[in-house]
Amino acid sequence: MNAHPKITLVGAGPGDTDLISLKGLKALAKANVVLYDALVNEELLGYAPEDALRVFVGKRANKHAYSQQEINELMVSYARSHGHVVRLKGGDPFVFGRGGEELEYAASHHIATSVVPGISSSIALAGLQGIPLTYRGVSESFWVITGATTAGVISDDIYAAAKTSATVVILMGLNKLAEIVRVYEAEGRHKLPIAVIQNGSLPDEKIALGTIDTIVERAGVQGIGAPAVIVIGEVVAKHESFGAWKHKNIAV
Repeated sequence: MNAHPKITLVGAGPGDTDLISLKGLKALAKANVVLYDALVNEELLGYAPEDALRVFVGKRANKHAYSQQEINELMVSYARSHGHVVRLKGGDPFVFGRGGEELEYAASHHIATSVVPGISSSIALAGLQGIPLTYRGVSESFWVITGATTAGVISDDIYAAAKTSATVVILMGLNKLAEIVRVYEAEGRHKLPIAVIQNGSLPDEKIALGTIDTIVERAGVQGIGAPAVIVIGEVVAKHESFGAWKHKNIAV
C-alpha cells in the first residue's frame, strides 16, 4: 500500500482550458493518476506529469466507461497503489458532478481528500454570452436544475421554477426541451426569452435564442446538440443579438 494515498477532486471548468483554476493546475502537476470525465478538455491532461496514469472514466454516446461504483473503487484502489489521484471533472465537482458521493466513498475508506472548485457551466456559459443570471429589477435569483431525474423523467423542480420570476438554468436537459417548453406554456409564459447553448466556451460553441413558443424550432434550425445548457428568463433578452432576432427574425 502506498504510504500517502490522497484523492483531490478538481473542477476543470466548462471546457476552455483557460477556465481551470491555478490551484487545479497545481494539483494536476502533482498527480500520480488522473481519472477524467468526458466533458473534460483533454488538453488539460498535458499538465499532469509525463509518467502519470491517465484513465478515462466518462460517458460518451450514452455509454459509460465505468459505473459510478466502479469509479469510486478505482479512486481508492489507485490512491492506495499509486498515491495522489486527481479526479478531474467537468465544471464543478459538486454541481451535478457526483463529487459528494465520491468524497463520501473516499472518506469511508479513510483516504485523505481535498477539493478544488471549478467554474460551473451553470453560471459561466450564460455570462460568456453576456446574459446576466441576475439583474436589478428583472431577476432576483436563479435556479440550477437537472433536466431529468435518475428515473429519466422531468424534474418536479422545473414545474415549481416555471411559476417564479427567477432565471432558470437547466443542465442535461436538451432531450427534454419540448417537455420543458410545455411546462412553461402551461403557465402562460409563451413569450418568455430562452437560450440554448451548446459547447459553451469552446471554439465550436453554438447558441439558439428564442422564446418559449419558438425555441424548439430555433434549436433545430441551429443544429443544437448535446452537451447544452438551457437558460430561461427575462435576462436572456439582455443578449446582444436577442433584439435583432426578435424584431427582424434573423439567425444568430
